[in-house]
Amino acid sequence: MFLKPDYNLKSIYEIDLEELKLKGIKALLFDLDSTLMASKTGKYDDKTIDWLKKVREDFFIAVVSNNHNPDYMKKVKAVSDFPIVFEAKKPDIKATVDFMESNNLTAQTTAFVGDRPLTDILCGKKIGCVTILVDSISADRERPIVRLARKLERCTIRK
Repeated sequence: MFLKPDYNLKSIYEIDLEELKLKGIKALLFDLDSTLMASKTGKYDDKTIDWLKKVREDFFIAVVSNNHNPDYMKKVKAVSDFPIVFEAKKPDIKATVDFMESNNLTAQTTAFVGDRPLTDILCGKKIGCVTILVDSISADRERPIVRLARKLERCTIRK
């Protein structure tokens, strides 16, 4: 199976927010670990906090995460001031669609942003959202085996 994200970027900071607005996008759903924060840290760095403040000026934002660790979920909720869906089971779409419906979001006006083609991008594609694939926010600090796994997973992407 091959996936083709609508955008394939180096990081969240490369997302062209003006272009998304022109396309009618009103909401951004983000993966959490490795997309908005370094994996399993439970905290956003200052650059990400500032960037998210800018994004919130024009977009509804939320997180859709597969994480199911209760302690970690509590830690992330304490540092987040936007909705978070945990235990989403991406690429399954049920939790994401339920969240979108409860917040009056439509696929046509929502972009799904994540670092994993086979979970985040596939989920967004199945729903019909604009999809934005980014590299890990902490790529420069990831172990070589993790980088290899990411490279292999990206073989599923059609350029």
